[in-house]
Amino acid sequence: MRLLFLGPPGAGKGTQAVGVAQSLNIPHIATGNMLREAVAAATPLGLQAKAVMAAGDLVSDDLVIGMLMDRIALPDASNGFILDGFPRNVAQAEALATTLDREGLDAAVLITVDDDEIVRRISGRRTCPNQHVYHQDDNQPLVPDVCNIDGETLYQRDDDQEDVVRNRLDVYRDQTEPLVAFYRSMDLPIHEVNGVGSMDEIQRAILETISA
Repeated sequence: MRLLFLGPPGAGKGTQAVGVAQSLNIPHIATGNMLREAVAAATPLGLQAKAVMAAGDLVSDDLVIGMLMDRIALPDASNGFILDGFPRNVAQAEALATTLDREGLDAAVLITVDDDEIVRRISGRRTCPNQHVYHQDDNQPLVPDVCNIDGETLYQRDDDQEDVVRNRLDVYRDQTEPLVAFYRSMDLPIHEVNGVGSMDEIQRAILETISA
């Protein structure tokens, strides 16, 4: 099964993609990780990407798609894969659809969470300098504002602040949300799943809807 996971930042898309991939015994292909792996492995496309990044430029969509095609050609993806993080806009989706051709996607999973809940999730996060993460509501430290593990003072990352989170949601609506209409126009099944609940509950809902 070849799946694309979609959803706003903070919806739990990456976490669920990993869990569902494990359940289906197919690879979870997060494009950021794929890029780093290609660079570390010094593949021909990875070397190209490394040179582009060293120059301070963004890796082109064509290069990302090339690495993606290399990745899904590996044996572990013969029974399917889950894409996470690409495409991010309609132009990328059009390029990907042209390249995948007969090996196109089987379905998309859209994890939905309302804006206020996303803002609560992300703006409530607190992190220590060693990247241990807590939450003001859902995962409080034993001592307020102090990491349980190393005693470091917790802080709020700049990109976790409410105004930044709301801006990220605006960007998602402008650039990524139109992917839903694009894939519907291509008659790709889109399975909408409520992203509020326990991780296990949401994963079960995803597995049930894609197997129905």
